[in-house]
Amino acid sequence: MLIVLTGIDGSGKSTAARVLVSAVLADGGTATLLNNHAGRRSMSVLGARLGFRLPRRVADALETTFRVWNVLLNHLRASRTEGLVVMDRHLYCQLALRATKGLPRGRLLPWLLGKLPAPDAVVHLEVDPGVAHERIAARGSDTETLEDLAAFAHAYRQLPEYGSFKKMDASVPVPELARRLARVVHELGRAPTEGRPPVAI
Repeated sequence: MLIVLTGIDGSGKSTAARVLVSAVLADGGTATLLNNHAGRRSMSVLGARLGFRLPRRVADALETTFRVWNVLLNHLRASRTEGLVVMDRHLYCQLALRATKGLPRGRLLPWLLGKLPAPDAVVHLEVDPGVAHERIAARGSDTETLEDLAAFAHAYRQLPEYGSFKKMDASVPVPELARRLARVVHELGRAPTEGRPPVAI
């Protein structure tokens, strides 16, 4: 079973994914966490330290390269992995970032989405940009403006794929968010996708 988590920075994707996988493992199930990062945070921190910001098209080219590589590699890993696979981020995230920067979708990412195995669910963690901004400030490892976060949230909602996402309130505490994610997983396990065998988690 493949679950993808999406959402703006500060929505709690990585934390919720880790807690969910840990809970499944603690219950004796099989679960794997795969990260589809694009190096965006690292480039942002490095740029802040050096006092420059990459042109948006250059930044997108670098992020897309890293993201596509990770997504392809992790789909290969997922195909060889039993039980639950949770992907933290995916190509949807890069498409939303492109829209935030005013860049076109292009052809490669939509084409890849059509060719890669479809996730059993894409769970979109929704949170108010103000709350996300406070969380990012509290962790202190990177910076995002409130305006950019609001634009990112809007860009996600404008994605053609957004209507098929399972939306989840990410403003709740992490343990409750993990429980809600676990319920989604169990519901999918009871009603497997046509043509796929039930998955034990």
